[in-house]
Amino acid sequence: MERFFGYVQAMTTQPTWTTEQINERLKQRIPRYAVLLHNDDVNEMYHVVRSLLKSVPALSSERAEEIMREAHNAGSAVVIVCPLEQAELYRDRLQSCGLTATLEKT
Repeated sequence: MERFFGYVQAMTTQPTWTTEQINERLKQRIPRYAVLLHNDDVNEMYHVVRSLLKSVPALSSERAEEIMREAHNAGSAVVIVCPLEQAELYRDRLQSCGLTATLEKT
């Protein structure tokens, strides 16, 4: 019986991790990519905002408008930072709407 309880005690005395530590470890193990929206002279601003909202459901209307304006003024803007597969999905969705989007490892 002591052996079993010793095992349980060893398991319960493991160090605890904070949320910040867990997030940092995940970032180290799962590379993150920024989805970049590039300015173009073809698409209307309304279409860009609508496409952002359709392509990246996590965005609010206000954030989508900020991204559109930043891309328009600065030439490009970060849409979202996430793991590679998700970033590729968002990039592909934006491109299917006729927008220019690329990925950049962060």
